[in-house]
Amino acid sequence: MTSPTPVRTPMLTAALALAHREIVRFLRDRSRVTGSLLQPVIFWLLFTGALHGSFKPGGQDYGSYFFVGTLAMIALFTAIFSTITVIEDRKEGFLQGVLVAPVPRAAIALGKILGGTTLGFSLGVLFLLLAPLAGVPLTIGSALLGLAVLYLVALSVTGMGFALAWVMDSTAGYHGIMMLVLMPMLLLSGAFFPMEDAHPLMAWVRWCDPMTYGVGALRHALQEGPVVGIPSFSVCLLGTAIFAVCTFSLSTWVVTRRSARDAV
Repeated sequence: MTSPTPVRTPMLTAALALAHREIVRFLRDRSRVTGSLLQPVIFWLLFTGALHGSFKPGGQDYGSYFFVGTLAMIALFTAIFSTITVIEDRKEGFLQGVLVAPVPRAAIALGKILGGTTLGFSLGVLFLLLAPLAGVPLTIGSALLGLAVLYLVALSVTGMGFALAWVMDSTAGYHGIMMLVLMPMLLLSGAFFPMEDAHPLMAWVRWCDPMTYGVGALRHALQEGPVVGIPSFSVCLLGTAIFAVCTFSLSTWVVTRRSARDAV
């Protein structure tokens, strides 16, 4: 007796196919794989080596402090490079073929975002294996909680990247705008340095930065002891979840809105 075949809706089937395509596309590009894996490690090693012994935020070793920020940076950079394929697909004609397929347009957003999120999450998992070397003690509970938060962070920034890529035609322009927007978000989030003693204006602006809550949730999940200078874990998790819902909703809206660009 054969087991029943799971029923998939056309939207889910299309979304999974697009997500699978993004992952295969990434794995076949050796330079992209190498850069994505080594870039965060090099950033972490350089900053940790430069500031080791001279800067201890909250009495904590900087390598441990920046380790959490590097996880957020992995999600952010992966979002940039995974969603830039939206513009490439439009220029190659693949996107126009997907647009005329008999599936909901929201499947495009869902598939692209799931593919980019999976890539960012997978790279984060690999980097998390280096936690003992960074002096970050891990338990099964903290690791699972940290991974859940990391997936939510990756989902939110990938959704934002997709929404921006959909309305742009230039890969160079997209990359420039994303760096202009996302790098300040990362710096203000406390990923690199604590922000509680920053200039009052910067200290206020950071509470409007959604990445502050994502990085804060990661710190609560992975760091031992109390985490000072950021809201509670529940507040950080709620802020990250709201950001993910907003960016996914925005991505779905820009895809379902028909424009002259769809025919280009």
